[in-house]
Amino acid sequence: MKKTVSVKSTMAHGFRIDAQIREHAVVIDQMAPGGNNEGPTPLELFFFSLAGCIASISRMVAMQKKIDLRGVEIEVSGDVDIDVLLGKHKDARAGFEGIEVKVAIDSDMTQEEKEAFLHEVDSRCPVSDNISKPTPVKIVCA
Repeated sequence: MKKTVSVKSTMAHGFRIDAQIREHAVVIDQMAPGGNNEGPTPLELFFFSLAGCIASISRMVAMQKKIDLRGVEIEVSGDVDIDVLLGKHKDARAGFEGIEVKVAIDSDMTQEEKEAFLHEVDSRCPVSDNISKPTPVKIVCA
């Protein structure tokens, strides 16, 4: 079964971007002084999407396997060369050099069981899959 996911965003004042996602108003902005700090940056939301997907899939896997999962804490981090996005140079990639995801699982599983659980979660996470494998992105002028 396929599901189409679509989000429409609109540039507002300054660096603010607004989106209405279902019944949720979502704001993206840049930190001051460039932006008004009215919301997370696109890169922060990108990391939040990855963490959110891992947490959601963790809950699904735990429910399906009847694992008592009391909680999951996820920290996502990575280094990005902002000089590329600022147009100061083009000899590096615009994306992250690497992404590290640290997952603390609160459950009565052994370390080995937690690692196997996390491996299954990662294999079922669409956001992680789109990051780790080449996904065609087609940007067109509307």
